[in-house]
Amino acid sequence: MSEKKPGIIRRFFRFIGSIVTGIRYLFSLLFVGLFLMLIVGMFAEDIQPIPDKGALYLAPSGVLVDQKTYTDPFDQILMGNSQSDSETLVRDVIEALDTARIDSRITHLLLDTDYMAGGGISKLEEISSALLRFKKSGKPIIAVGDNFNQQQYFLAAHADEILLNPLGSVSITGFGLYNSYFKEALDKLNINMHVFRVGDYKSAVEPFLRNNMSANVKQESRELVDSLWQFYSSQVEHLRGLPDGAIDDFANNLHLKLQAANGDTSALAKQQNLVDQIATRTQMFAYLNEVLPGTDGEFDSINMKAYLNHNRLTSRTSAAAKAHKVALVVAKGSIVDGEQPEGTIGGDTLASIFARLRDEDEVKAVVLRIDSGGGSAFASDIIRDAISATQKKGIPVVVSMGSYAASGGYWIAADADRVLALSTTLTGSIGVFGIVPTVEDSLAALGIYSDGVGTTDIAGMMRLDRPMTQQSEMIFQAGVDNIYTRFITLVADGRNSTPAAVHEIAQGRVWTGEKALELGLVDQLGDLNDAIKVAAELANLAEYEVDYRRKPLTVYEQLLMEMSSNISASFAGLGINSWLPDSLRQQAKVILKPLQVLDTLTDPRGIYLYCDNCPL
Repeated sequence: MSEKKPGIIRRFFRFIGSIVTGIRYLFSLLFVGLFLMLIVGMFAEDIQPIPDKGALYLAPSGVLVDQKTYTDPFDQILMGNSQSDSETLVRDVIEALDTARIDSRITHLLLDTDYMAGGGISKLEEISSALLRFKKSGKPIIAVGDNFNQQQYFLAAHADEILLNPLGSVSITGFGLYNSYFKEALDKLNINMHVFRVGDYKSAVEPFLRNNMSANVKQESRELVDSLWQFYSSQVEHLRGLPDGAIDDFANNLHLKLQAANGDTSALAKQQNLVDQIATRTQMFAYLNEVLPGTDGEFDSINMKAYLNHNRLTSRTSAAAKAHKVALVVAKGSIVDGEQPEGTIGGDTLASIFARLRDEDEVKAVVLRIDSGGGSAFASDIIRDAISATQKKGIPVVVSMGSYAASGGYWIAADADRVLALSTTLTGSIGVFGIVPTVEDSLAALGIYSDGVGTTDIAGMMRLDRPMTQQSEMIFQAGVDNIYTRFITLVADGRNSTPAAVHEIAQGRVWTGEKALELGLVDQLGDLNDAIKVAAELANLAEYEVDYRRKPLTVYEQLLMEMSSNISASFAGLGINSWLPDSLRQQAKVILKPLQVLDTLTDPRGIYLYCDNCPL
């Protein structure tokens, strides 16, 4: 007798049950897979051993930075390896170079700049010093590249040999400072921009007031780009043994030189002695196999990340922690109010870090690395106050300026016990501005009007749909004037000068580190390592440990970041760089960029210390 067939309802629920079971199994497999990737990723970076004799493979990726921008751990997993490689810490590059120059296992430096997106002339200057120290060890440097842009070539120029792809080029175009100006567009849209500033050179507001660059700002910009270009071109000429003016001639006459070379960019680069060999990738590998030590006919090397992991692990296990510490704090990005993730300077965030440091007995000195063009005046003073409180406890604070430490970035630096800058650092910009747009005319053109009553003449002063009254304009300007007076007084007190003398070099003007030294705005030229040594000297420390301080993360955040890092490493090992197409990631960045700009406008009084010319 045949078994009775289940009814339709029972079959339906069995089907639903099968789907639920399948989903449960799928999630179990995903969990197991992620767990395995986590375990594999924990050891992925340490698998590659340091060769007995071989090259350090230095291939900076993305943008050179002093502090990596915080990325949500889940976004990190979605973005994959491309996100984690979008930034390279300058201090990691320098640490690798300084360690490798005294490491007998490292015989050569193999420099590959194809993955480097840039980072500013000051970052290049700092790495240049480390490359020059490496060269003094007598170990050869070989640079390879499919192409060299201006920033990539600056590093490659330090090499004893430069190899370029036959279809590649050396692109040196010079420096420029260009802005977009919106006055006419704002007029057409009937948007009224009410601007309040102190300083004839405070250029951040000019795009809203003019259709071109003012004479004062154009003069300042010309002096800045000329100074930085002189540094770049003279350094490259010296490194490559070129005659004076050769780089300037190459850039200005590129059209004629390229025409004479029949458009062959690689042949032109070799003819101008910018590179030493033209070679395909296959030829490059064959050459490296000949000149670098190796086994089985292939050269041996170790990449920077694995090399640092090995050496840091060795140093942790072989040396006991020192009793005294020099704390290193990084202030990178726009200065905004409140708590902020790394990559942006939160006034409360940085103040909290300093509050913790001054309560730790083992911290004897602090180095503040500033890489900021400024931002909120209020947040800047919150940070300055926290630094001052730290100094009052007998802990010296030394400032190391990165690519720029200007406007609000200089506000938080002025009171430091010692201020160091690189020769190409952009600093100063001692000026203040406030900006308030009103759209009453735009709304009127659409037939929309504002009307009502108030108990005072200024009751509606913060409404953007009403015209700004004379009383309101006087209130805003008085606030800006007051902050400027505070600024120059703060600088005068910190630099042993007078407000009148500071005013002469202030008014929003931007200076290079070299010029700032002449003007007394900084104490000496030097990089981050120099600043750390100065801090140790001020604290009378013979032995000390450098302790890099970050915004504290919760246990949950630390776990997620560790998981995302390890999973990304596993994906990279499998050849999977991202779950999202690159085109979608780039479009998302473009769409979200205006929102990121809006996030920086957080000052409670709408008064800003910001350097417009700094991100050069």
